[in-house]
Amino acid sequence: MKKIFLTACIVLCCMACNSAERGGWKSLFNGRNLNGWIKLNGRAEFRVENGELVGVSTMNTPNTFLATKREYGDFILEMEYKVDEGVNSGVQIRSHSKAEYKNGRVYGYQCEIDPSAFSGGIYDEARSGWLYPLFDLPQAQKAFKRGEWNKMRVEAVGESVRVWLNGVATADMVNNADMSGFIALQVHDIGTRKELAGSTIRWRNIRIKTDNLAEELSPVITTIPQKNHIPNTLSEREKAEGWALLWNGVDMSGWKSNSGKDFKKGWTCADGVMTISPNSGAGDIITERKYHDFELSIDFRFAEGANSGIKYFIGENGSVGCEFQILDDERHPDANKGFDGNRRLGSLYDILAAPGWKYVRKKDWNTARIVVRGANVEHWLNGVKILSYTKEGKEWEQLIARSKFAKVNNFAGGDGGHILLQDHNDKVQYRNLKIRELNK
Repeated sequence: MKKIFLTACIVLCCMACNSAERGGWKSLFNGRNLNGWIKLNGRAEFRVENGELVGVSTMNTPNTFLATKREYGDFILEMEYKVDEGVNSGVQIRSHSKAEYKNGRVYGYQCEIDPSAFSGGIYDEARSGWLYPLFDLPQAQKAFKRGEWNKMRVEAVGESVRVWLNGVATADMVNNADMSGFIALQVHDIGTRKELAGSTIRWRNIRIKTDNLAEELSPVITTIPQKNHIPNTLSEREKAEGWALLWNGVDMSGWKSNSGKDFKKGWTCADGVMTISPNSGAGDIITERKYHDFELSIDFRFAEGANSGIKYFIGENGSVGCEFQILDDERHPDANKGFDGNRRLGSLYDILAAPGWKYVRKKDWNTARIVVRGANVEHWLNGVKILSYTKEGKEWEQLIARSKFAKVNNFAGGDGGHILLQDHNDKVQYRNLKIRELNK
């Protein structure tokens, strides 16, 4: 009986491999052994059972990866996986392991496998963290099926990386940090959690296509936003959706001083980054144009102890308006002033508090997003909505009344206002300034 069963398994595996290799597709896993793969970093076990590739959670070992020996650039990758409850995993694409980078630790794009709600998002393993989180994408969060086989599809072509889970679009990213690398399956570190020891993540039907991709590519995604991580550029989809660069990445065209100062002595442009130098006396700068309803996205990075802000609804020759606070909460004294933390990072300065400190990337680039639709305004930080308010009514008037600096009459009139970047005598850098007008 065992011999018959084994023969049947072999036949089924051969049939699956032959099916996978039709139309230019090639199997990455032969269903019998781990030929073509190599284990990296940790000590977790990978084995083959009944034609499935199985990763086993192991205590007291770092993340363990089973990587392809070959590297891939442009490809379409498909696979099925099933994960035990409580287990975190992922599929690395265009990834690397180099001795000079963190002693060989695997790093690069990871298509997340996370039953908690983030399966299908893109994480930058051992480098910059979330590249495409699913924080405000309920449809994508619901795509994962607990306790069942899930099908993942990844299309990585040029600078575009798109992911589908069970037929639902979960990520649409533009990034050129890695254009090729290995593919790897992850068994996540579980530390000393005995209850997870022995839990498994199973993969099957792992196949890849690397040639003649145009005939297989999916249509343009419209159900989820696209995230472009190439600074100071617009993708074709962004252009089609009405996005425009608010800064060209080269000089200060489109910006001016709101106080008549020679701002170019302190505001400099180099290597695609706009920098305000500390104690330059250059003053704040504002956009030459005014904006009313809009979606604004700006990358920022601040020096230790720095203070700055992104203001909107600014009038001519003034600096009072709504402000997305930029602050080193740990080191700048302003964090402990105001009301209930309303001068901390991401807050509507001196008016309404936001928990920006939970999501900030210290010493790295962060993305501020401000959305204005009529009287309704949202603040986002690194893909998370951290604050929303309505700029009218009694509640708004009460918030304004207790603020030391806000003046209700200075907030946008019918023709909108300028966008302002603040000089607070500290070094702060900006890039990737984009805006989409919503009233057109």
